[in-house]
Amino acid sequence: MTPLNPFFLQGSSSEQRLVQDLINEQLRMYGQDVVYMPRNIIAEKTIIKEAILSKFDDSFRIEAYLSNFNGFGGQGDILSKFGVRSTDEITLIISKERYTDFITPFIASQKEIKLSSRPQEGDLIYFPLDNSLFEVKYVEGKSPFYQLNNLYVYELRCELFEYEDEIIDTSINEVDENIKDFGHIVTLQMITDKVSAATATINLSENQIASPFGKSVKKIDLILDGTGYIDTPTVAITTASPSGINATAVAIMTSKYGQQGKSIERILITNPGIGYTQIPEVRIISSSGSGAIATAILGDKVLGPIGIVTSGFGYVSSPTAVISPTSSTGDNALIESFINSSGSVTSASYVNAGSGYTSGLSIIFQNPIGVSTGSYLYNEVVRGLTSGTTAYVKDWNGPSRILKVAIIDGNFIPGETIVGVATTANGSGASYKLISVNKDNLYDLYAENIQIEAEADEIIDFSQSNPFGEF
Repeated sequence: MTPLNPFFLQGSSSEQRLVQDLINEQLRMYGQDVVYMPRNIIAEKTIIKEAILSKFDDSFRIEAYLSNFNGFGGQGDILSKFGVRSTDEITLIISKERYTDFITPFIASQKEIKLSSRPQEGDLIYFPLDNSLFEVKYVEGKSPFYQLNNLYVYELRCELFEYEDEIIDTSINEVDENIKDFGHIVTLQMITDKVSAATATINLSENQIASPFGKSVKKIDLILDGTGYIDTPTVAITTASPSGINATAVAIMTSKYGQQGKSIERILITNPGIGYTQIPEVRIISSSGSGAIATAILGDKVLGPIGIVTSGFGYVSSPTAVISPTSSTGDNALIESFINSSGSVTSASYVNAGSGYTSGLSIIFQNPIGVSTGSYLYNEVVRGLTSGTTAYVKDWNGPSRILKVAIIDGNFIPGETIVGVATTANGSGASYKLISVNKDNLYDLYAENIQIEAEADEIIDFSQSNPFGEF
């Protein structure tokens, strides 16, 4: 026999139903429309079950009552050692019945969602009134405490969402646009449709003076590459005759495994000069490394300095120079070109300036090879065909060919083709060749690490020792 008086109910099902209906109606009348996004855990650490990659691709509109009546809670905007942080907090109340009926059935079968029967800490809520995303930090399911022996609402205590490496794709424009520039974004400049070849003109080296005589430096052989060079050494060539033109050259450096500093990989001629009657001395001048030895080789009817006429656009690697006409009585010239991050030829020098040429000539650099097809889709996976690196698309600007990506698992290589992974459900199959990679976050107003470090170095002297102590 129950000790309670059977003639006084502690809440009948009809009374509980009435309370729930009244609560639902009040939430619709006085609440706000919010977008609820359950967290899909894609990858987590096996020991402490920490989510290391999450995805939010389900979204549900639901009414919620905002308990805050005097502004956001929390400490507001604060300056921390990790930058400027906003600690705004809100408390939202949603109907337990509405969640159970309109959200749970759609996510119950998804194994990536750890808990579907109630709101879960870590889920996100988009709050349109403030155009902000909040993360659920705590779910209180027993307040008010058992009215008529039942629970009717969830109280969600939320903090302003701090983006890490989450994938958010709700298909609701106002939500997706809100987080498009969240997180660390790498900017990839892809090749454009308007590619053009670079061109240059060359006269004979002897045309640099009115009365040519003597020979020119057509090649410099590197005998020993030296070691320990910190800066690029100067290549000094003995002067030509008083009425001649001195030859000039530059060293191209390389690093070797297990070796301190750098060595000289090759020496390129920037001006073969004219007026040499004997082989000039080549000296490698440096305040750091030593040991490099080179010798000059002279020739007649050698080509002169290279003048870039048009820089071209769209190169992802240094193009080969097509020289026309070729030498008829000597050896053909061999040219090495250099490009900038925009894919244009900035300069060209001689590996061999050739010999036996009878007139000046023109150079056409190999045409840029571009791949331009399709449009990358928001949040699809892209992959570099050479590096194998993958990332998620944040934004794609077709006219400028700028691709913003995040959650990168490696390093993209300029020159490789970046493709949209068409094997997935939302793959675009887009394919473009990469010109340059900018890893600086251009879209975070507070990402000023380099400037902050430079200013700090002006205040604290780290050159002698660490003023904060040595570890």
